[in-house]
Amino acid sequence: MRFACCMLIGCFAWLGAHGAVIAEPVDYARDIKPILEKHCYECHGLDTQESGLRLDTASLAIEGGYSGAAIVPGKSGESLLVKAITGGGDIKPMPYESEPLVAGDIELLRRWIDQGATHPADERPLGQSGTSQHWAFQPIRRPPLPRVKQAGWPRGAMDRFILAKLEAAGFEPSPEADRPTLIRRVMLDLVGLPPTWKDVERFVHDTRPDAYERLVDRLLASPSYGERWGRHWLDVARYADSDGYTVDGPRSIWKYRDWVVEALNRDLPFDRFTIEQLAGDLLPGATRRQMIATGFHRNTLINHEGGTDQEQFRVEAVVDRVNTTGVVFLGLTIGCARCHDHKFDPLTQQDFYRLFAFYNNCDEPQLELPTPRQQQQQARLQGEIAQVDKRLAAHDAEWEAALNDWEAGLTDDARQKLPDPVKAVLDTPPDHRDVAQRKTLLEASRKFDAKRKALVDQIAALKAKLPKPVTTMILRRRAEPRTTHILIRGDFLRPGKEVTPGTPAVLPSLNLPSDGRPLTRLDLARWLVHKDNPLTPRVTMNRLWQHYFGRGLVATENDFGTQGAPPTHPELLDWLAGEFVRRGWSLKAMHRLIVSSSTYRQSSDFRASLAEIDPRNKLLGRQSRLRLEAEAIRDSALAVAGTLSPKMGGPSVFPYQPDGVMGLAQVKRAWKMSPGEDRYRRTMYTFFWRSTPHPLLKMFDAPNAIMSCTRRDRSNTPLQSLTLLNDAEFVACARKLAAHILAEGPHSDTGRITFAVRRCLAREPTKYETLRLLELAEQVEPGEAPSPETVERDRWTAVARVLLNVDEFVTRP
Repeated sequence: MRFACCMLIGCFAWLGAHGAVIAEPVDYARDIKPILEKHCYECHGLDTQESGLRLDTASLAIEGGYSGAAIVPGKSGESLLVKAITGGGDIKPMPYESEPLVAGDIELLRRWIDQGATHPADERPLGQSGTSQHWAFQPIRRPPLPRVKQAGWPRGAMDRFILAKLEAAGFEPSPEADRPTLIRRVMLDLVGLPPTWKDVERFVHDTRPDAYERLVDRLLASPSYGERWGRHWLDVARYADSDGYTVDGPRSIWKYRDWVVEALNRDLPFDRFTIEQLAGDLLPGATRRQMIATGFHRNTLINHEGGTDQEQFRVEAVVDRVNTTGVVFLGLTIGCARCHDHKFDPLTQQDFYRLFAFYNNCDEPQLELPTPRQQQQQARLQGEIAQVDKRLAAHDAEWEAALNDWEAGLTDDARQKLPDPVKAVLDTPPDHRDVAQRKTLLEASRKFDAKRKALVDQIAALKAKLPKPVTTMILRRRAEPRTTHILIRGDFLRPGKEVTPGTPAVLPSLNLPSDGRPLTRLDLARWLVHKDNPLTPRVTMNRLWQHYFGRGLVATENDFGTQGAPPTHPELLDWLAGEFVRRGWSLKAMHRLIVSSSTYRQSSDFRASLAEIDPRNKLLGRQSRLRLEAEAIRDSALAVAGTLSPKMGGPSVFPYQPDGVMGLAQVKRAWKMSPGEDRYRRTMYTFFWRSTPHPLLKMFDAPNAIMSCTRRDRSNTPLQSLTLLNDAEFVACARKLAAHILAEGPHSDTGRITFAVRRCLAREPTKYETLRLLELAEQVEPGEAPSPETVERDRWTAVARVLLNVDEFVTRP
């Protein structure tokens, strides 16, 4: 017995030493952590997390990356970490391009996992992830105002930052522009329209010290302000009147466009402006107007091609919403993290899909918007329909109860004319028929019910009278939430790790709801405009500055990341961003502040000494001359021709367009010109087909509405000049202008030229310009069978065509 016990103890000791039955517990800190640190931290540590995976703590390894858990405690065979370090097939074992793990280390990892992957509960990662010293991610500070030598030049704090930089470079600012230039500049900027000569004279002769400020206030109060700045917002909102892709069908979303114009005109605070567009449907007691606002994220493309996987294009629409949110509000290229961690900025693929999760739980309905009269009609007609429906239901019940009598009354001849399935039912004894057979017989019998047909026809006639209200596209929270996964390499067919809604770790955290509810788009929207988020006010003020000076304080207005340009005036950008929030997120207040400044009012005259040192005018030692956008060019031509309609809002319109344009798309469509004043509406109301945009818009660099546009290009091509000179609509504007010259101008040619230049360029002509235009008018050859009237009309049409074509006419001074 003693011998047997000794033998058993010896066997257990041998087996324990060789790990066959009782394996020695693997110590994580002693055995495992050094292996991971040596081989894994470079790609899966603090600074880099390939595939979203960190291995510098056991808990992070168990949590895993985008492909799921790296370690499944107790199951080394199912753990991705083991599969990665052992390889298989054509897959080379990790780590790549460095010293591989030896067999003993791999075995230790296997044993540790199989033993449950135990580890210290208080293990901490190498450092704090998600932090960055990059300027854009730092809190907004209120900088002290710099000292300047020319204390009398600044009109406010903004000017002091500009002047301090100029003085440091040894330059003085440019003098203030003359009054005709100022009114033309500020009107084109604030309302997108040129001044009339009466506007110019009134301003030039206004001797009050606050004459300019009064002018600015009048323009900000004008309904045209919302149209001008609404067009800028529609660029970032990628607004269009069609769905995109090759079918590019029409859509009804113009109510969203009108909401933007109206919201800007009433100076809806930008934080509220943001919240209502991203999550108006989630606000308590959401109004119809707030529902319309969610059209911001319905401006995505929709693919109606046959044979497509609709889930793929739904995912693409959600991706677009994430990308647009990143660019418009954060100034970050978040879209670069769709397939992998961002290569330059501290944005992970997990960050992307946590933002994705906010938008993944949306339905995309159409919202009906009946007028009060239509609502009354609907209520009355639906009441009548309900009454007929009630009679139809009673009749159907009586008919069904008498079905046996109908069957008994069928003649042999009538039976033979019935369809074979009905004959089969009739051949089945009544007590052996199932529900489907009885239904078949009932439907067949109703064809003999003349009375029922009359009731059905009556219902159809009433429904045909129902009003067809305007609809608009909105977002609405989904009743059954979707589960969001990281999509491996961005492929919607390769779901990886499940994620929940959240914001990028590098930015201030989003406060979690105290009641434990899931985060929603409303939480995201409020986070974007939270006082601790440094990006939204910086990005918004930078884009505003860009519109006024042609270049943002950050030149890369859509990229505030590490690869973007640093701000030329960082203290000024922070001051503007802070002032924006301090003034209640009022856009009108910031417009007023900028256009009232000495910086904005400077002359745009070229200065050779300044250009030598500062060729891009980054120091803002003068104003910049900017070519007008496509819409403002046409609107200006219509305005000086006297044909521009002041009508606001409503469905998009179809002004003149050259023949053949609509035949360029895959689906050929007609372009039927709108009648009456709709033909002369502001260009922002022109129906925008994504596949075949209006040629004028493309000619002058309007965006394609496929993705968010935060800055329009400004090209200069011969075709632009040919368009202004020869396009039928511009020729028509020239003829209308010529008619005004002849009807309202003086009787002398010199006086008429003065009248025309004042009307088109808001200034007096020079002597040289007058002589050259006189020469042109005299050189116009009369057509066949000329009359004095047609000769004069042709002469002044030629002059008008030149004035509508000169660079100054299409340039903001």
